[in-house]
Amino acid sequence: MATLDGPTHQIRIRQHFTYVNQSDKGLSTLYFNDWNHAYSNKNTALAKRFAEEFNRSLHLAKDRERGKTTIRTIVDQNYAGLDWNRIGNMDYIAVSLNEVLKPGESIQLFFTYTIRLPDAKFTGYGHLNNQGFNLKDWYFTPAVFDDDWKLYNNINLDDLYTDVTDTRINFTYPEDLFLASNYRTSNISNFPGGHHVQLLGDNRKNCEIILTADDRFTKHVTEHVTITTDIESNKYGEIAQGISINRVSQFLNENLGRYPHGNLLVSEFDYSKSPLYGISQLPSFIRPYEEQFQFEMKFLKTAIRNYLKESLYLNPREERWVNDAIGYYLMIKYVEEYYPDQKLAGKLSRIWGIKNFHFAQMDFNEQYALFSMLSARKNIDQALTTRNDSLIKFNQKIANSYKAGLGMSYLSAYLGEKKVDSTVLDFYQNYKLKQYVSAKDFHNTIKKYADKEVDWFFDSYVNTDKKIDFKIKKIKKTEDSITFVLKNKRGTNVPISVFGLEKDSVVSQYWFSGIDTTKSVTIPRQGEDRLVLNYDQKIPEFNQRDNWKTLNGFFSSNKKLKFQFFKDTEDPYYNQIFYVPIVNFNLYDGITPGLRLYNKTFLERPFQYDISPTYSFLERTLVGKASLRYRKYHNKTGLFVTNYSFSTSTSHFQENSRFTTLTPAVSFGWRPDDLLSNRRQYLLFRYRNVFRNIDENLEGQLDTEPDYGVMNVRFTDVDNNILNYSSWFIDAQHSSDFTKVAFEWEYRKLFQSNRQLNLRVYAGKFLRNTTESNFFSFALDRPTDYMFDLNYLGRSESSGIYSQQVIIAEGGFKSKLENPYANDWIATTNTSTNIWRWVEAYGDLGFIKNKGQNTRFVYDSGVRLNLVTDYFELYFPVYSNRGWEIAQDNYEERIRFIVTISPKTLIGLFTRKWF
Repeated sequence: MATLDGPTHQIRIRQHFTYVNQSDKGLSTLYFNDWNHAYSNKNTALAKRFAEEFNRSLHLAKDRERGKTTIRTIVDQNYAGLDWNRIGNMDYIAVSLNEVLKPGESIQLFFTYTIRLPDAKFTGYGHLNNQGFNLKDWYFTPAVFDDDWKLYNNINLDDLYTDVTDTRINFTYPEDLFLASNYRTSNISNFPGGHHVQLLGDNRKNCEIILTADDRFTKHVTEHVTITTDIESNKYGEIAQGISINRVSQFLNENLGRYPHGNLLVSEFDYSKSPLYGISQLPSFIRPYEEQFQFEMKFLKTAIRNYLKESLYLNPREERWVNDAIGYYLMIKYVEEYYPDQKLAGKLSRIWGIKNFHFAQMDFNEQYALFSMLSARKNIDQALTTRNDSLIKFNQKIANSYKAGLGMSYLSAYLGEKKVDSTVLDFYQNYKLKQYVSAKDFHNTIKKYADKEVDWFFDSYVNTDKKIDFKIKKIKKTEDSITFVLKNKRGTNVPISVFGLEKDSVVSQYWFSGIDTTKSVTIPRQGEDRLVLNYDQKIPEFNQRDNWKTLNGFFSSNKKLKFQFFKDTEDPYYNQIFYVPIVNFNLYDGITPGLRLYNKTFLERPFQYDISPTYSFLERTLVGKASLRYRKYHNKTGLFVTNYSFSTSTSHFQENSRFTTLTPAVSFGWRPDDLLSNRRQYLLFRYRNVFRNIDENLEGQLDTEPDYGVMNVRFTDVDNNILNYSSWFIDAQHSSDFTKVAFEWEYRKLFQSNRQLNLRVYAGKFLRNTTESNFFSFALDRPTDYMFDLNYLGRSESSGIYSQQVIIAEGGFKSKLENPYANDWIATTNTSTNIWRWVEAYGDLGFIKNKGQNTRFVYDSGVRLNLVTDYFELYFPVYSNRGWEIAQDNYEERIRFIVTISPKTLIGLFTRKWF
């Protein structure tokens, strides 16, 4: 019995539970899932998961917004009280029995408890600010015992693993709400102030309830299954929607078999938890798809997910890939069957200016390879068998699901569609509603229908993150045959398809397997003028740019250049060069428009070039930058990447005074075994060459040689976490005029009280310094930036608004103090803490030492408006070595600011939680 109190967001529960020991072991302790507890405080697994994804909502939440479980009593059938405990902040409880429960025996337990539902803003579950409730995993359910207890915390992955039960829930809820559930409803009655309903579920996992302020759910009784749904489209009529729902239900029945329960819940809320990512998430008024297709894909995606989740009882934390493989395979199949000509860009593919993009020419189903390969190209892909809670967010939400569905499509192309369809139907029919079904059962079912060897699918495709990559070499042709060599570039021994094309028509197709390194094959000649590997792109191949060979001679095999506006997806048949107009700005060049030429597609590639010439209207000359980079990925963990690069840039640092840099560099990157960790370590070697051309009027004013070179070595260790951020680096520089070392440590801590502390320590020392100027010296507040690394808007300004820009480097001070340079050593500390929300108090102090002078103690303090950390901040000095700055003349000139206008940097602020 459960009674929901709307105003307090609490559910009072009295739960009668009969537990049958179906194992062959005696049990003295029983475990029950209590996932509502995940919202109770800042130290739960859910709160920590949010922090890893740069989400502070649960950490900053008020107590009234949190969920909570208050247990009153737990007794057995003899009304004897039972001891229970919760280990730490785990989302399950352990109930100690008074006697060992032997195999085959049962025990009755009675729970009395109250749950306070969380605000739905955290995960979507809980109360919706008086607009309704989304209830899932809300009451105690038995944990699974399969040789040992399967105990998992709630980390917002929708993967509760619970035992199968026959459930009856007498549920009472407020009168102004309407109820929809995945369970059957019975004995519905109304009374003053509320409603009562009995919810029935036989051989089920968990009862989901959606309570809404309006009656928006409709029931569709189809030939195969009864569906309750609120998914709709304003521009797609109700009758047409009903026809589409019938089509989807028939498709599922044909490919999976009859749904074993009385009601299938397909809700807008469920779709929002697992949407079709990509272009379909655009606002409805600019979505490029026809209303029917859009509605059916949305409904199909949600229906398949719930169809499988409610009837195939695999362990979703450890073997979710099986449901993904079946579900996304069926989605691919549905589009091939009903919408074979559907383009990924939809109606946009017919618009002038867009239709020439390769992206616009891609079929809808090609998105699965595109998004799964996005992860592989970044070297963050993970095996399909990786536990759900060990996947990075992008893989958990998108890439691994797509790869699983692609794998089944791959098998279908290799074995034949009928064999894979029979596998899916057989597996579902034989294992639905069975408690201990596993991926091994799926493996055996595939082998049952395969007439070819398929162990490679599990050994290489499913169980590893090995890449698939083949190419064609050494073609020889005669009048009646073609002989060529297939090279396995990655050593992943899987089948590969070869297509023969005459112009753009397929005239032959072959499959080859057992290729460890290379294999010479001969095929009959049937008019082919080109051989293409993986032409239908059924195989998620790492690099398709070398997949084709022409039979018309060497020179005709060269790919054509394709100049294209803006970035695009990778077209394997062209050498793509992208261009886009850009605009930069600094005080001396003014607004500098130009053209950026680059080869970076949506998928990362090893070699990249980026050339950005711009025109300075103030100086009436060309400026800009260019870079070449080759990136080599190694392992997933440990030393994972090496970057080789050469870059150059040229701009002006004063009126009619130009600087140019040339920089060869190599860097190495390390990351920990846990890919969810945000910690990274880098070692950089670079040699910065600087050349300066000086205006005639400034000759004699430079206190250093105009040209110089600096060898720079830096080791950086960063752990980027929203609750505990820490980073440090040690930096060494050597040139003909000086040798220096520096160390920086930065730490940010968000405390339980929601107070944040920011701490930075910087220290630097010259080991050798033969210069008399301060050009290479350490600086308190505004480094000279002789390496031209910092993005100053007006780097040579000593007064005016541009001189008030601050970049936290070296001393990190905000006040402009007298004699701010140190040509011997420097040691400073910068701190700040929040006063109210984004208003903080800051303080800096330190020591600086110049040759032949006494050590000076320096300090400043003030107020910081931390609007967006590191991106937009304002500093208002209050007190320093200069005295009360706030009381001095021209105070507005002392205000400092941080501003970041780089689009790449700002985009990183939003994408960091995904990778």
